[in-house]
Amino acid sequence: MSIFADENTLVVVQGLTGSQGSFHGLRNRAYGTKVVAGVTPGKGGGSLAGIPIFDTVAGAVAATGANASFVAVPRLGAPSAVLEAAAAGIALVVCITEHIPAKDEALLYNLLRREYPGCRLIGPNSPGVISPGKCNIGITAGEIALPGGPVGIVSRSGTLTYQALHELSQQGVGQTTCVGIGGDRVPGTSFTDVLAAFEDDPETAAVMLIGEIGGSDEELAARFIAESMTKPVVAYIAGVTAPPGRTMGHAGAIVSGHTGTAQAKIAALEACGARVARNPSEAGELMVRVVRGLA
Repeated sequence: MSIFADENTLVVVQGLTGSQGSFHGLRNRAYGTKVVAGVTPGKGGGSLAGIPIFDTVAGAVAATGANASFVAVPRLGAPSAVLEAAAAGIALVVCITEHIPAKDEALLYNLLRREYPGCRLIGPNSPGVISPGKCNIGITAGEIALPGGPVGIVSRSGTLTYQALHELSQQGVGQTTCVGIGGDRVPGTSFTDVLAAFEDDPETAAVMLIGEIGGSDEELAARFIAESMTKPVVAYIAGVTAPPGRTMGHAGAIVSGHTGTAQAKIAALEACGARVARNPSEAGELMVRVVRGLA
């Protein structure tokens, strides 16, 4: 099985006629994703490469039955785009947009929880969700993913997500689903949310978790692993050499004092029984050994 998105997912791309939306939306369709509509206010009634364009998400949902949205909208309009999708009954929203202010993300997160609890937001600042061979929503290159499981991947880092997918695929180890939760301070979906979904997925036998400095999400994930996970977890935490008080790359990757350090996250994950690699390549090697040990 897959989590969050599969071959039955029907996707509307918000911002399909923009440069990012058209490039990645058409790549998603070429992968096999069922991209059934695009939304660009003022361009309804037109089409792009055979995909019908609507003025609103509600119109797209009514006409096509879309149940997922790919938000490729600039940062000032992205929160409103996510809320529009949620209001239209979309169950899954993947937002790749970067540089949304943290205050706006916090407001968006709480509005979704209060007003639209049936909508799951992946991101912002996310590479997206890919269930290899079934569905790809976002900017991940489908060519580096391998269908067939048994590994689920959840990551804060887009680049390290791609490396994990590629290294496992090179070793013949397939993936059920890979979820990039995004590197911002207020992600719509947490490590714990994704770990719970993988724990419930009968075809996911092991999970790779890729974290980084900043925040406490990895420590919360470690607690969940200790209390609720029956499947082996391999982890890698980026940012061991990052200086305190400085944001490194992602908006959420900032260390203040002893809070959010790589060392604290590594210790928490090791204490819960996860196998923690010291570099990205070692994470792939560890996961290959885990999978071969399960066979």
